[in-house]
Amino acid sequence: MDRYKFGLVGKNISYSFSRKYFTEKFKKLGLTNNKYYNFDIPEIEEFPFLLYQRKDEFRGLNVTIPYKESIIKYLDDIDLTAKSIGAVNTIKITDENKLVGYNTDVYGFQKSIEPLLQSHHKKALILGTGGASKAVAFALKNLKIPYQFVSRNLSENNFLYSQLNQDIIQEHLVIINCTPLGTHPSVNELPAIPYQYLSSKHLLFDLIYNPSKTKFLLEGEKQQAIIKNGLEMLELQAEKSWEIWNS
Repeated sequence: MDRYKFGLVGKNISYSFSRKYFTEKFKKLGLTNNKYYNFDIPEIEEFPFLLYQRKDEFRGLNVTIPYKESIIKYLDDIDLTAKSIGAVNTIKITDENKLVGYNTDVYGFQKSIEPLLQSHHKKALILGTGGASKAVAFALKNLKIPYQFVSRNLSENNFLYSQLNQDIIQEHLVIINCTPLGTHPSVNELPAIPYQYLSSKHLLFDLIYNPSKTKFLLEGEKQQAIIKNGLEMLELQAEKSWEIWNS
């Protein structure tokens, strides 16, 4: 039986969802020779050294914060969606040992948020501007929901946190947290938005899944907003990765 190796590339990823998820999946499918590892690297420059072990049949990798953008330069090819987003979170290693980049965050986020959207959810705010926020923006485009980024640095398509006022919050009824603020163990952190202007018409989505209710979501819940965390999104994108690795 072939021995296949998979893994997650990131930084400070001991908490990782992926390793547990795929280890359980392999067990369920009886793929006892498949192994999933955490490749916790302090700098992206170390990535090529991982692949010296390629003889052990690497088949696929997931990529997480902070390397979804910087990993692209090490790939042999990249699919169109990932290219237009500028971020990769899944790498397929072909039989010819070529590295091909994909983005399954778009799929996971879109499938996860879609059932919650109502007719008044016409505009969105995306908190953060990293690799994950680019995938979220791409999905919102697919869903025909105009969006603005919110960040700490001013650029043309975004608001500063300090600019967010009652009008902006009440006009944008979908708010998505793509920052790491509130992730375990720093559970008391949250993005600096004026939560008092949220209402039951708002939908708050947090890409974080640990804790299951971040401070951001709890503040939304206090104002009767619809809330959802990133767990289902992660499961969906993991399944999509598995599909890509086996295609």
